[in-house]
Formats: sequence, structure tokens, C-alpha cells
Amino acid sequence: MNPNAIATLEAHLLTELAQQPTEACRLFHGRGQCWKGLEQLTVDWLGGQCLISLFKLPDAAFIDALKAMAARLVQSAEWQACQPSALLLQYRDQPSTLTEVLWGELASTVLVKESGLTYQLDVGRNQNCGLFLDMKNGRDWVREQAAGKRVLNLFAYTCGFSIAAMAGGAEHVVNVDMAKAALSRGRDNHRHNEHDLSQVSFLGHDIFKSWGKIRKLGLYDLIVIDPPSFQKGSFALTKDYQRILRRLPELLADNGTVLACVNDPHIPAAFLIEEMEREAPSLRYRERIANPAAFKDIDPEGGLKSLIFK
Repeated sequence: MNPNAIATLEAHLLTELAQQPTEACRLFHGRGQCWKGLEQLTVDWLGGQCLISLFKLPDAAFIDALKAMAARLVQSAEWQACQPSALLLQYRDQPSTLTEVLWGELASTVLVKESGLTYQLDVGRNQNCGLFLDMKNGRDWVREQAAGKRVLNLFAYTCGFSIAAMAGGAEHVVNVDMAKAALSRGRDNHRHNEHDLSQVSFLGHDIFKSWGKIRKLGLYDLIVIDPPSFQKGSFALTKDYQRILRRLPELLADNGTVLACVNDPHIPAAFLIEEMEREAPSLRYRERIANPAAFKDIDPEGGLKSLIFK
């Protein structure tokens, strides 16, 4: 991380803020390795809360330059026109994910919009706020495909895909995640969008111990698989993904569709295509959903991989 690159970050943020963002979005994505000297930094706009995230602690000179830039930023006309409420600095590599308020007041819970839908986020308390912004195009795609369909959302987290599916007219969505607190937030998200919860199921179980329950609520026209890269004691992508893929034929309705995702920079799309061919050969790879433009990556395999199979 290079303090001399802060001027580039400042110019970029002023340009983005001049657009007066009204929905949750990434303003700056250094993690894609396209901005020399800023590779461990991102900036997100979350309902007036502007969150700067450092994924690796830089030296004191960089921190000083970053905070000086922040002090100038909050005085700019571009910043003030956006009606912000806080500028936050999050140290992602610290054990307790420290978040420092540089300006304004931290609102730990905020409502944001994405593609016109409402999501409740927890900002600054945990590493993840409740909505992965790089998956926006995937959620939009599910919304476009969902009309009249039964949808299975595996590793549902706070049910972003479920919100999108219901907005697109899904007949029923089944959300599965072992984190019951995340599913509870998912219920809140559906309520914020005035969805009929009788059309949505929430299974707070370990996926690998719940195939009977999942099958009972099927068959499914669309299955979404968006697992973590690693979850201690429950999921390791390279050895456990296959256990899910081999179940797909018994869960899918005729002509069913699967959206399968990988978000590990070290695992290419080919891994998922090859494993699907091995474990569920009746499914064929069709296309890859492009990531939002803000998430440009110097390596096409370095960012999120969202693949569609039929």
C-alpha cells in the first residue's frame, strides 16, 4: 500500500460521489489489483454510510495519508450533495474487525436499496454487512428468471437471492443456512419488501444433514448455490462442493436451472464446470454472469464466478 496513491483514490471517490449514488454500491475496488498501491482497500456506499475497508493493515504513513484524504473528502461539495451520515474506516484483518468513525455517526443498522429492493444491513459490527455487493448481477438474474418457479436457495445467508426471486414472482422459495440469525435477518428483509412469507421457507440446518427436508419441499425449477470458500467445521469448497452437486439431479424439476457460484480468487471457473460434469453429468454449463463493472479485476478468475447450468 502506497501513500502516494491516495491522491488517485481521492480523485476517483470525488468522481463517483458526483453521481450521487442512491443505492448500495461499491465506489472503489482495489482488491481487483487494478489500482497500484491500493490493492488492499475498498470503499462501499451503504445508505449514506460510506465504509472504507482495509484488508491488510498498512504502515502508519498510509493511515495518516488516508485520514487526511478523508478530512478533505467530507468538506467537498460532492460529499455534501450525497447527504451522507458517516464515513467509516474498517480494519478487516483485526481479530474483532475494528471500525473507526472518521466523520458523522455510525448507524449500526441501515436500510439500503439495490435494484429497487430493500435490504437491512449491519454496518461496522462484523466483517460482512449482510449483502455481498459483487453478487448484484446474480440477484438481478434470479429476479428475471423466477416467475412461477420453485426456488431452492442454498447457503442463503440473509436471503438476498430469495428477496430477488420473490420480487420476480417466484411461486415458493426455500432458504437453507445453518446460521439461524442470518435467516432471521432474511425474514426481516422479506418483510421490508412486503413479501408473503407463506411463500417462503427458512431451514436453519446443516445442509448436509437436511437433504430429506430439502427434498420434501421440492422439486425445484431453480437452485442457487452460493457457499463460503471455507467455514470451519462445516464447509471446505474444494472437498465439499461435490457433495452438493451430486444431489442436484434428484432435486431439480425437468428443464431445471442451477446458478452455482465460487468466490475464491484461487479457484477458477473451470473447477466448478469440471466437477459438475463429473458429479451431475445431466447438467450442462451455459454461461457466466458478468460481475458489476465496479468489481473490475485484473485476473478474470480472481473475482466472483457465477455460472449457469441447465
